[in-house]
Amino acid sequence: MDRLTYRSAGVDLQKAEEFVDYIKDKVKHLSKSVLLWGAFSSGLEIKGYKQPVIMMSADGVGTKLKVAQHVGIHDSIGIDLVAMNVNDVITSGAEPIAFLDYIATGKIELEVLKRVMDGIIDGCKKAHVPLVGGETAEMPDFYPEGVYDLAGFCVGVCEKGQLITGEDIKEGDVLVGLPSSGFHSNGYSLIRKVLAQRGIDYKDRVEEFGKSVYEILLEPTRIYAEDIRKLRGKVSIKGMAHITGGGIRGNLIRILPEGVRAVVEKSLIPRNEIFYWIKELGNIEEEEMYKTFNMGLGFVLVVGKEEVKKVRDLVKDAFVCGYIEEGKRDVLLV
Repeated sequence: MDRLTYRSAGVDLQKAEEFVDYIKDKVKHLSKSVLLWGAFSSGLEIKGYKQPVIMMSADGVGTKLKVAQHVGIHDSIGIDLVAMNVNDVITSGAEPIAFLDYIATGKIELEVLKRVMDGIIDGCKKAHVPLVGGETAEMPDFYPEGVYDLAGFCVGVCEKGQLITGEDIKEGDVLVGLPSSGFHSNGYSLIRKVLAQRGIDYKDRVEEFGKSVYEILLEPTRIYAEDIRKLRGKVSIKGMAHITGGGIRGNLIRILPEGVRAVVEKSLIPRNEIFYWIKELGNIEEEEMYKTFNMGLGFVLVVGKEEVKKVRDLVKDAFVCGYIEEGKRDVLLV
């Protein structure tokens, strides 16, 4: 009987080392604040803060991965991974200062993982956040061939006195929305089920959009970090919500204090036809659509009336989508 090795058991340490070298070469110029990259942990110098508060998030991209893996397009999914984490951190007013990734797969396919990492690095560049480390786990017999899973972790920092908590939200405040780029990274289990039931392949062309199904589904999640940077120090923001799983109501309610409710006017949200395409294909109730998807509203800010014009001047595609009124803590979609 041949002697067993780690490689013969399915774990290729040489490929893993090659992948780490590839990452090091790609990220070494992203930030001068990173200390000890490639050691057992990474460090960051936090300069310019008197009472720094560290904010953290962890998230993945769900079954959107199955679409990417089915069609063999892996570079945009990394942008989604960064976006889902960075967009959560910035709702607190924190500046993202570090991102880490976790990739798990049954077998390291070097070119596939390089494309995934290229997307992660691209996302970090868009968010202006350094990739400070991560982990790649090769787990034979755990994941089927061609399958990988992703998780991301983001760290942000802000002054304690500048945390945005939502506690100052009051009657008369205004909801200002930022559009989504599409489905982002939520609702894909429902989307995939609808397409399977209708016998629609990811490579089929959707004439009304002039794109293939997979091009629609793999549109990267919008990263809002640069939009919020434009507002920081210029606009008094009382609350921010990243619209992900659970839809508008499920996310906006998280930042509301007792005694007020948010009223979102659906007619004010720019209509993105891809949501109504999937709604019609699946004969999905409107309530279920708003519970599952962002419906074109990717991010919400709560500001005083006097701040609305400044927001719209600084972020050109921002739009008013509702208001705050007195009442039981709730979110109404009207």
